[in-house]
Amino acid sequence: MIPSPAEKYRLLLMVSEAANAQLDLGGVLSSVAGVLRPVVDVDAILIVTTDGQALRPHAIHIEGVERHAGEDVLDAVARALEMTPDAYDARFGRTLVRAGSGTERVGETGRADVCQDLAANRRYPEDDRLVSHGVRAYVRTPLIVRAGLIGSITFARLRDRRFTDEEVEVLEEVTRPIAGAVANALAYDEIGRLKNRLQEENHALRRDLDEQFMLDDIIGSSPALRAVVRQVEKVAPTDSTVLITGETGTGKELVARAIHRRSKRAARPMIKANLAALPDALIASELFGHEKGAFTGAVQRHIGRFELASSGTLFLDEIGELPPDMQVTLLRVLQEGEFERVGGVVTLRTDARVIAATNRDLEADVASGRFRSDLFYRLNVFPLRVPPLRERREDIPVLIEYFAARHGTRLGRRFRDVKRSVFSALVAYDWPGNVRELENAVERAAILSDGDTLRFDGLSWDTARHAQDAPDGLPVAPRPVQVGPDGAEDDRRRRDIERALRASRGRVSGGRGAATRLGIPASTLESRIRRLGIDKFRFRSA
Repeated sequence: MIPSPAEKYRLLLMVSEAANAQLDLGGVLSSVAGVLRPVVDVDAILIVTTDGQALRPHAIHIEGVERHAGEDVLDAVARALEMTPDAYDARFGRTLVRAGSGTERVGETGRADVCQDLAANRRYPEDDRLVSHGVRAYVRTPLIVRAGLIGSITFARLRDRRFTDEEVEVLEEVTRPIAGAVANALAYDEIGRLKNRLQEENHALRRDLDEQFMLDDIIGSSPALRAVVRQVEKVAPTDSTVLITGETGTGKELVARAIHRRSKRAARPMIKANLAALPDALIASELFGHEKGAFTGAVQRHIGRFELASSGTLFLDEIGELPPDMQVTLLRVLQEGEFERVGGVVTLRTDARVIAATNRDLEADVASGRFRSDLFYRLNVFPLRVPPLRERREDIPVLIEYFAARHGTRLGRRFRDVKRSVFSALVAYDWPGNVRELENAVERAAILSDGDTLRFDGLSWDTARHAQDAPDGLPVAPRPVQVGPDGAEDDRRRRDIERALRASRGRVSGGRGAATRLGIPASTLESRIRRLGIDKFRFRSA
């Protein structure tokens, strides 16, 4: 049936109204198919959109197959073929490449591409897939908006019935209003993607703010700390990669935040990834994101930390815990600024500035083969060591005052003095847990103290015995109390720690780490591991 000009005009008007009535393209195609049926009868309509060098099936209508809300296009195709999504993926895969495709061809010509006998005339890589899906003939037209190709629409027949010239002309004309609807839907999807990204950035910022130290800024004026501040001021304005080293609890994350705040990226978020707290199987997904259906449980697209940190800063804490296979992937991102989401085919770019931190001796790990030398040199562009508290004892009094005021305010108290009998011991103590341990000690003292004097009774040393001055007038460094004869307590602790490390496969921190199993802070456990000479890495393969 050849429509008259008036009928063609009425058809275009109806298609335009149907196409712009809703943002859901699946519903749009169902409505368009209903409007077209009296003039051009087709069995299926497929919209494919461009996504860089890949093509993405965006919407589909299959005659006689009920559309499920939110269902992936290829999952709908699999259901129409009475296949499970996994079986469909195993046979056909989900990768659609733009180069050499029919979509690329119609984009170059700007005209419809007609195939009247697909089984005998396969010209594009996707034609084999269409034949196996039962397609006998099709008309593919370009979706062009403002002189730019955004995809293609394919009108397919599953019967041996050729398309007439008049039908091809009609399909070319109805494509124009459909292209506008597709552009609107893509814009709506992009707005949703940006909204989700903003929500993820806000969530990451709130999470990181909750996890950061109590410190508002770097506290202290010792020469060792002033040297760190000078280094921060020099490297912050650049985009150079920084490797922050130092013992646990010294404030490496605080230094990373200081670098970010003083950089030209300060208006963008600093995204944190604690690699020691992430299961090995999820590190790739957390850093680079994953596509929907990439693995069991991946019910929607997930934006990774590198993508969230684009134009900002990515802080990779505990970089020394990165598994060997991920070290290779991270090296590529640092070298080329490119990565793919897990299960994705589109190469994404990021200009995130990377700041890494570790309490491990990475040079020793390189020598032992635990850490890649090329990745170490890529990270070690600007090494910055944060000194332990025992190397900046001059800062201990002001830190005690700062923490006392902070925790006192939280408790509704105000402390005016520190018990003098323990003050020299506090300054002389080596603080293996560094600033974090000092803060915890002050918080505990604030809770237990009565009146306006901060008391440190009940600490892990004999304050009455070790608060005496040495002959030269310097305080004597207190020693931890040894419980049990001949180090029996150390033997018991060693057995408990090794048992927990074996159960956690050498992981110290995190929800399933040895510290959680033992019910102690990770920093405390790290200190005990070092003091007892335990090699936690031998449990990695246990």
